[in-house]
Amino acid sequence: MSDPTVTLRRTDGFAGRGDEFYAALLEAHEGLSDADSAALNSRLILLLANHIGDVDVIREALHAARASVDASAARAAVNTSAARASISPGRTS
Repeated sequence: MSDPTVTLRRTDGFAGRGDEFYAALLEAHEGLSDADSAALNSRLILLLANHIGDVDVIREALHAARASVDASAARAAVNTSAARASISPGRTS
């Protein structure tokens, strides 16, 4: 069983090479259709999860990723509501 004190790295896990990783990721997706890009992401996730090999760390990463998506969706909903309120019927510019 893995160490329960293990947490996701909150600092630069790329040792200052995050831009290099991002460029490589974009290059890997270059020229792919949306479906092929999604398939690449799925395969990459499975390869990296296998490399990590610690289910607790992977679950923590999944939770962090989901929380980020949920927060983005909540912000989008608030922004949409605010935009609709600013265009209410009877209002003129």
